[in-house]
Amino acid sequence: MAEKKLKGPKKLERHFKGVSNHRRIQILILIAKHPEITLFDIVDAVNGNMKTISEHVRRLTLAGLVEKRYSGREVRHVLTPYGRTFYSFIETFSRS
Repeated sequence: MAEKKLKGPKKLERHFKGVSNHRRIQILILIAKHPEITLFDIVDAVNGNMKTISEHVRRLTLAGLVEKRYSGREVRHVLTPYGRTFYSFIETFSRS
């Protein structure tokens, strides 16, 4: 069986920058606990500004941690495999 290739520093930086903000960490955890959540529901849950929260979700998406799924006029959000890995890390780290 072939070994998985390690991610380079640039790729790792992209993922870590995605969660380098307390609000983005909060959103990542929320999406992990409520897969398929809409942007409106995220805004309500974190009691934030639509434009600001939208930008945070965009950055999480660009970091490869969140995936957007389009369902008619709604956009639903789920964690990518990398997002689930980061969520698991955050949960483990926050309990240590």
